[in-house]
Amino acid sequence: MSASIVLAADDPAHLARFYGALLEVETQPGPSTSHWRLPWPAGGWLEIYAPLRSRPQPQQLGRLALCLQRKADGTDTVALLNIWMEEAQGLGASAGDPEGNRLLLLVLP
Repeated sequence: MSASIVLAADDPAHLARFYGALLEVETQPGPSTSHWRLPWPAGGWLEIYAPLRSRPQPQQLGRLALCLQRKADGTDTVALLNIWMEEAQGLGASAGDPEGNRLLLLVLP
């Protein structure tokens, strides 16, 4: 048995590159040309796909957010968080990912 997080996207390749860069993992093609996957640090996969045009998934804010975590490992947690936030913003993030999905960055001491 395995588990995954599934995220609908208008541009799955772009969103996969965004999360791959933030998680520092390689993206992999999924079972179709509009599907990408990357290993989720806690196990399983983050699956990013384009919905079928006959069954669209409109962008909407919800209560679900992807929470990416890093350990500070002796470095200043605030400084590390600021660096990570700048990296995410450089990749197209604001309060969410490039497609508006909520995103939480958390640095643990």
